[in-house]
Amino acid sequence: MTASPLPARRIEAVVVGASAGGVDALIALLGNLPASWRLPTAVVIHLPEAHESRLAEIFRHRLPFPVLEAEDKAPVAQGTLYFAPPGYHLSIERDRCFSLSCEPPVLFSRPAIDVLMASAADAYGPALAGVLLTGANEDGAEGLLRIHQAGGLTVVQDPAEALVPTMPRAAIAAHAPDFVLPLREIRALLLELDAAHAH
Repeated sequence: MTASPLPARRIEAVVVGASAGGVDALIALLGNLPASWRLPTAVVIHLPEAHESRLAEIFRHRLPFPVLEAEDKAPVAQGTLYFAPPGYHLSIERDRCFSLSCEPPVLFSRPAIDVLMASAADAYGPALAGVLLTGANEDGAEGLLRIHQAGGLTVVQDPAEALVPTMPRAAIAAHAPDFVLPLREIRALLLELDAAHAH
């Protein structure tokens, strides 16, 4: 387990990636966040393309702030949780608006975690926090590395806790994350980052 001191800079957005076991992990991480939550948070979780996503609906019942499926050209808003729609890559442009695309899958995935994380790293630089959770392939490892290279904060779920540890292990192999933590400690970290963002 690694831990670094919190960055002196303000974090302005959070991107999260997960695959196998990810819904339960996300509920543990993000469920019942306070109404005062300000950090815009965008999530990619691997879903079958042909199925309608119910993620936004599931989390709307657990959160006191807006939960949306990200829409093309929509600006990234504070205090909102966004999910990538199935069948589309989700990017954040430099003007901090969302972009959806039907480009080929990355590591067999569309939406791909790498696409969201790499684009968000370009948009936010050191003001971005990236979180990678349980999953069965290596999607997200490259994206988290891009966040690290842009000066952002990188957080990985402890592989020992992850339902499927392949994804966290791949991220740790790609670079030494700022934090490798169990979900409850990642949640505490995000709350601390959000409190710092409010000041």
